[in-house]
Amino acid sequence: MKTENLTLKDLYFKFRDPEAMKNFANLIKKEAKNLKEPMRVMEICGGHTHTIMKYGIKQLLPENIEFIHGPGCPVCVMPKERIDHAIELAKQEGVILATLGDMIRVPGSKGSLAKVRAEGADVRPLHSTLDVLKIAKENPDKKVVFFAIGFETTTPMTAALMEKAFKEGIKNIYYHINHVLTPPPVKSIMGSGEARINTFIGPSHVSVITGAKVYQFLVNNYNTPVVVAGFEPVDVMESILMLVRQKLNNEPKIEIQYKRAATWDGNVLAQKMIDKYMDVRDTFRWRGLGDIPKSALKLRDEYSEFDAEKIFADILPKEPIDDHKLCICGKILKGLAKPTDCKAFGKACTPSSPLGSCMVSDEGACNAYYRYAR
Repeated sequence: MKTENLTLKDLYFKFRDPEAMKNFANLIKKEAKNLKEPMRVMEICGGHTHTIMKYGIKQLLPENIEFIHGPGCPVCVMPKERIDHAIELAKQEGVILATLGDMIRVPGSKGSLAKVRAEGADVRPLHSTLDVLKIAKENPDKKVVFFAIGFETTTPMTAALMEKAFKEGIKNIYYHINHVLTPPPVKSIMGSGEARINTFIGPSHVSVITGAKVYQFLVNNYNTPVVVAGFEPVDVMESILMLVRQKLNNEPKIEIQYKRAATWDGNVLAQKMIDKYMDVRDTFRWRGLGDIPKSALKLRDEYSEFDAEKIFADILPKEPIDDHKLCICGKILKGLAKPTDCKAFGKACTPSSPLGSCMVSDEGACNAYYRYAR
């Protein structure tokens, strides 16, 4: 879609234009008739899942194109023991726990941050990562613990916070790093032998940082087409057409639909900033996916005096904690089940009383189905 000379308001409507959606739907239906096998598309990111559900994209496509929801929701993949870390930190005398909003309601094994906040703990939901600076300056006698979450999209903001805090000499901020990486869980899913996926929609906001090159292993190892897509409904429809054409031509490759921001190499300056302050962990336990090697980040050893995991090591839980027995979030994150396959969906498990993380987060697949497809 050409976007030259359009205002932001024009773009907003162009990317949600019903005529454009209809035209893409007709093209996809016409060309998908010639597919030799059903096209099973994993949209890695929960943001795409919500776009697909909210705008009825499933209903616009032929039956031989199926969406499989992936592990790209940072709140959904956070294991209970890490959430318990946040809860224990928030309970400590003289500690202010700051984190991004979605984490407040995610259930750990002992309730949630919302619960301990109601009981008197000082838990601060953030609109911006840099708000931590203000909190630390206003409370110089407190230890401000930033519980950092997110994929590669939000990681540069944590690095920027550290850069600014150190330059300003602010030394009462401690970092509990839970930043995770996109390629490793996808590798784990594809290498499990259970996956039915044969095409991918790559998350555009991650790719703005990492570059589209990080998905090359999907083409090299699995002959799987990948299109890096924007989050508007027209973006998704155009990306599906691009995937159909790759399948028809039998030419798997990485294409960038979201050319207005994503590139092959990504944001090199942001990558350098992350590398300055963080290193790759040997392993990280993902909710529903288990231990995945080299799949998350930690603070570099030279900043250990600000590492909340080390400073508060004595009070942090060490043992892994399984999800609620009724919750099938793990299967959903692996692309092995849909939210409606869960017996608790919409009954015992709702956004106001979630059993699992896929229902809590605004990017969770269960949340999307509950909002738009009950």
